[in-house]
Amino acid sequence: MVLNNIENLLEKYEKGETTLQEEAQLKDYFSQDTVAPHLEYYKAIFAYYVVNQQETFTKNVPLNTKKKINFKWLSVAAVAVLMVGIYFNLPKQDTITEADRLAYNQAKSYLSLVSQTLNKGKAQVNYLDAITKAGTQVDYLKQMESPIQRTIKK
Repeated sequence: MVLNNIENLLEKYEKGETTLQEEAQLKDYFSQDTVAPHLEYYKAIFAYYVVNQQETFTKNVPLNTKKKINFKWLSVAAVAVLMVGIYFNLPKQDTITEADRLAYNQAKSYLSLVSQTLNKGKAQVNYLDAITKAGTQVDYLKQMESPIQRTIKK
């Protein structure tokens, strides 16, 4: 009856349906010196589990902990850098001195004089427009001559 019970427990064990108490019964059975001959290969499996439970790891493992970045201070530093950048990039209020106004007015008067001189030169060149108009009228006469000469040649 004990052998029949062990075989049933082995079937449940292979299906993964055993409880911890049932597995303890199997370990106790296979830790004995006398085991049924057809179940002899299960003895090595359960002996491995017993030996494996007794093993301990004795080597010291160094734990390298990562330094955590404190995002609160990082955001404060980012805001500070941003504020300093904005402060130094603000346009400066330039004050206009009397010397600057005098230089501006002189440049304005010189440019006005140049403009008047160029306008006088433009007025003297206006007769070129009349010559251009006369040239286009002469071109029309040449076109009128062409058909007459074509008819005479035929």
